[in-house]
Amino acid sequence: MSGEVLINLTPMETRVALVENGVLQEALIERSRRRGIVGNIYKGKVVRVLPGMQAAFVDIGLERAAFIHAHEVMPPGTPPDEQQTIGQLLHEGQALVVQATKDPIGSKGARLTTHLSIPSRYLVYMPDSPHHGVSQRIEDERERERLKALLDSSVAEQTLEVTGGFIVRTAAEGVGDEELKGDMHFCYGYGAK
Repeated sequence: MSGEVLINLTPMETRVALVENGVLQEALIERSRRRGIVGNIYKGKVVRVLPGMQAAFVDIGLERAAFIHAHEVMPPGTPPDEQQTIGQLLHEGQALVVQATKDPIGSKGARLTTHLSIPSRYLVYMPDSPHHGVSQRIEDERERERLKALLDSSVAEQTLEVTGGFIVRTAAEGVGDEELKGDMHFCYGYGAK
């Protein structure tokens, strides 16, 4: 397998492409004018709880406090009869690890979630979710079963004190076992910190 990394720099953006055997595998574009914060993970501090809106404002070090709704703080899949109010979930001064889901715009701060998701080349790691799955875009049922079995066995074999779930991305279709396991260990490195 021969691979190339192609980089194109202009004053307005940087483009990076990963090409393997003449086929584009991944492309990234970063605009230099204004970088967004979506996907960034922060350790923030709750500065105001709004019971009437079931939300709170969190200081993540930006010009304006960011916004988080109660459903973005509760564990995923919480049944409606077990849901808590924002006042039960958060209090002023509380430290909170969050991920930006929407950039700040105009007078509004960024939107946040505590449901972290960390993408890698072949997987998306969700430290707080026990769910494991395979991308719906992988249509070959035998390949889906192979990837799911590999994921389940790799999770069972791991000896790190790390928990969480994974989604196998479309790019993992046809990838060897060792590459997928390597990607998983890369993701676990984030969960161990």
